[in-house]
Amino acid sequence: MLGIVLYYLAVYFFRLLEILIFIRVVLSWLPVKRQHTFVQLIYKLTEPLLAPSRNLLEKSAIGASRLMVDFSPVITLIVLDFIRMCILYFIGKYLIF
Repeated sequence: MLGIVLYYLAVYFFRLLEILIFIRVVLSWLPVKRQHTFVQLIYKLTEPLLAPSRNLLEKSAIGASRLMVDFSPVITLIVLDFIRMCILYFIGKYLIF
């Protein structure tokens, strides 16, 4: 029973992170003020996830300064999906069955 609860908590947690990143991407396309409370909340929740990817891109050969599009959300979502799959695999293997 505990394994199933942990499994669904992990699923919902990672889904929430994906939604927050998606909202941030959409907000970056819209002309909204960053001083708005909702926008600040989204940025504060997603920046710790996106900053490592952004730093990695800046140090890479292609360099983020030359790119017109910020690819850090894409990289972050790929890494989060890998982490999600690993966590769900171990929960399913060791706690449910």
